[in-house]
Amino acid sequence: MESNFVSVGSIVRKIWGSSDMVLLIFAGASAEFALNKAVDWLYFTGRLPADPIGRLFSTVRYAQAIVFAEEGRAFAAIDQITTIHRGVEAARGARIPDEAYLDVLFMLIDYSVRSFELLERRLSMAEKAEVFEVFYRLGLRMGLKGLPGNYPDWEVMRAEYLVENLVRSGFTTDLYKRYRESLGMVRYRVLLYGQALLAPGRVRGLLGLRGRGMVYPIAWVYKVVRLLRMDGLIKAILLPRAYKAEVAGLERDGD
Repeated sequence: MESNFVSVGSIVRKIWGSSDMVLLIFAGASAEFALNKAVDWLYFTGRLPADPIGRLFSTVRYAQAIVFAEEGRAFAAIDQITTIHRGVEAARGARIPDEAYLDVLFMLIDYSVRSFELLERRLSMAEKAEVFEVFYRLGLRMGLKGLPGNYPDWEVMRAEYLVENLVRSGFTTDLYKRYRESLGMVRYRVLLYGQALLAPGRVRGLLGLRGRGMVYPIAWVYKVVRLLRMDGLIKAILLPRAYKAEVAGLERDGD
């Protein structure tokens, strides 16, 4: 019997099997995508500006499909991602920078840890290393160069990347305008609150995300709501109707 890409009982399955945590990963990534120096690649196909929420959901879905797949199917999904990117490169006549791939991989690691710690508890160093190892293997399969070898090395590289590879640009302004148009003002404010809670200081500073201390009580209230199993009602109110089915599909059995 073929082994799973991520072992049953792994902390990674628990994180990526929770729609709450996946939505937080989505919130963090949506902030950092807007600042990435290589975001022009996401604009090249027109998919990101046309449907920024849908584009980010598709990224999350790919990651979730890999996490819960048997190894062979996970490798096939990773290879499909690589093939799609090669097609975009051929269409543009240029190569996507290695840093752009690493940035996305680093986001998945970082926001996986941050989302769990925000809603649950502090992760042990062994659990953080487990999160890193899963996405490290994903990067190896994609043939990425310059991957850090372990979680402490990743922490160093992550800090460097946040300084070197993020910039506020016209793409940033345009993408946030499209977030607002897609979500409506109330839901857009909720997105900003989530980003203020989750994003690293460098990201918050570049985007001007303030009021983090005021938002923390909201996170504690939501924890209570989750315990009372009323979070489904909250999400039904806050999420655009077009994405409610997608969010429901994010909930997976972590085991």
